[in-house]
Amino acid sequence: MIITYNDTKKDLPVDQLYNLFFMAGWAGTEYNPAPVTLKYFNVPFINSTLVISSWDDERLIGTVRVLSDKFIRSVIYDLVVDPEYRNMGIGKELIRRCIEHFPNTEWLVQTEKHISGFYEKIGFKIYNDVVLTIPSKYQNVE
Repeated sequence: MIITYNDTKKDLPVDQLYNLFFMAGWAGTEYNPAPVTLKYFNVPFINSTLVISSWDDERLIGTVRVLSDKFIRSVIYDLVVDPEYRNMGIGKELIRRCIEHFPNTEWLVQTEKHISGFYEKIGFKIYNDVVLTIPSKYQNVE
């Protein structure tokens, strides 16, 4: 198996992108989503500053997207790796490649507590400040 990386393609195949999120447990429980969901599922990626994807031949197995001003601050969103390919260094490599693009910016990531250790191992520090949010209508809010 040879894993390849792509940092030029933002318009990822929507069916594979949705499947990747579904396999990771990030796309709810609908394996066959409504057509409108698929139609717009890759819009956040297309509109991001940077998208890096990982591939096993033609199979999308991981991706990350970044919003950045390319000078002061870069924010990581949606780092996801197919569960079948986890613990192989793919997530770490995706982040390394992100930082390589904008090495002098401050890097931020918001994540869940049980995942924060992954980021701490690669150099991120816990930010002890206030984060405020207005959820989007697409988020499941309890």
